[in-house]
Order: sequence, then C-alpha cells, then structure tokens
Amino acid sequence: MTPLVLVPGMMCDARLFTPQIAAFSAHHDLHLATLTQPGSISDKARAILDTAPPRFALCGLSMGGIVAMEVLRQAPDRVSRIALLDTNPLAEKDEVKERRQPQMTEVRAGGLDSVMQQQVMPNYLSPSHELPEVLDLCLDMALALGPDVFLDQSEALMARPDQTETLASADLPALVLCGRDDQLCPLERHELMAGLIPGATLEIIEGAGHLTTLEQPEHTNAALARWLEA
Repeated sequence: MTPLVLVPGMMCDARLFTPQIAAFSAHHDLHLATLTQPGSISDKARAILDTAPPRFALCGLSMGGIVAMEVLRQAPDRVSRIALLDTNPLAEKDEVKERRQPQMTEVRAGGLDSVMQQQVMPNYLSPSHELPEVLDLCLDMALALGPDVFLDQSEALMARPDQTETLASADLPALVLCGRDDQLCPLERHELMAGLIPGATLEIIEGAGHLTTLEQPEHTNAALARWLEA
C-alpha cells in the first residue's frame, strides 16, 4: 500500500486524525506530519517533504490542506493522490488578516486559552450537535502546542499563496471533502477546488462543520477509503 501522510490543521496535532489512525493503520503506512516548524507555508511543506517517503498519498485538513497543496506544488511527482479536507486554496483576505492581529496581540499577552475558547473554537463544529469532548480535545491540542506555534502559524496563514494554478495543473486522484456546516472554509471553496482539479471527487459530510475527521468519523473514513482505493 502507498504510504499515507496526514497533515493536521492549525493548533492541532495527530489527535485530529485519531479515528482515521484507528481505521487505516492496519493496512497503510501512516506518517503523521506536524506544522510546528517555524516559517512560511513553503517552509512547512518543505519540512514534510524532507521526512516523507519517496512517494505517498497526502491528506490535509484546514491549514493542513493549505500546506498539502504547497507540498503538491513543490513535488507533484512524489504525491500519488491528495485529499483536501475543510480547507481553502485562496490567499487570505485582508479582512481575515485584520481579525488575526488582535488575536495575536492577546496570545502574546498570555491569552491563548481565551482566544481559542472564545474566538476560534466556536467556529469549529456544526450547530446540529454538541460535542464537548471534541472541543476539550481541541483546547488540549492548542495548549500543548503553545503560543509560539499559534503566532507562527497565524503569520504563515496570512502570507499564504494562492494555489488555484497548482490544483488546475494537478493530475492525480483527488478527494475534496467538507462538512456541510463548515463556517471557516465554506462549501463554495470546496466546489471551487473540485472544479479546478480534473476528475476530483467532491464529498459533503452532513452534520459536520470544520472538523469532519472528529465530528463524523465514519462518513469521513468511508470517503477516505474510497479515495485510497481509486
């Protein structure tokens, strides 16, 4: 089986993919990337390529998907297939950059816990259900990574490149997946990505917001299994 590299989102670690690790580890060589290396999106992609197998399937969620697109841009010959979950191929809008600045100021002053709980995490889940255990996990991941990682990742996201040309030139099996209720990376962004990649499959997960891997793991795993077998 082709090795599978999983790339987590902002302020998340491998636990974001706990249900996927359980589902696929028996039959796939899993590589769990991190986004803790300081630097740009390009730097983080290069760090993944430095430790990844020679050729691999690639799956990223949110910021992980943004970095995955950059991995594909840098080394298209090494990526056998790509899954882009709850992510965005576009450069960051000015109004989003402006919203980040007060968050970064508060985090520098010791307010990471408050920023995560009051400003970031309320946008994570579908309003159709309450999953306090998922939010507890998200907070635990963020606090474990710490404020320096938050600041570095924020700066990388603000300066990220547009990847529409990367997707339009892609020639590989591709899955584009999102939660129906994703507030951070809405469905229209995924329709755009699926339209750019020739032959891409678009999967919409009902009853999920931004964290499809944890909110609806069975449906997400089924879509990933179809992608891996394509």
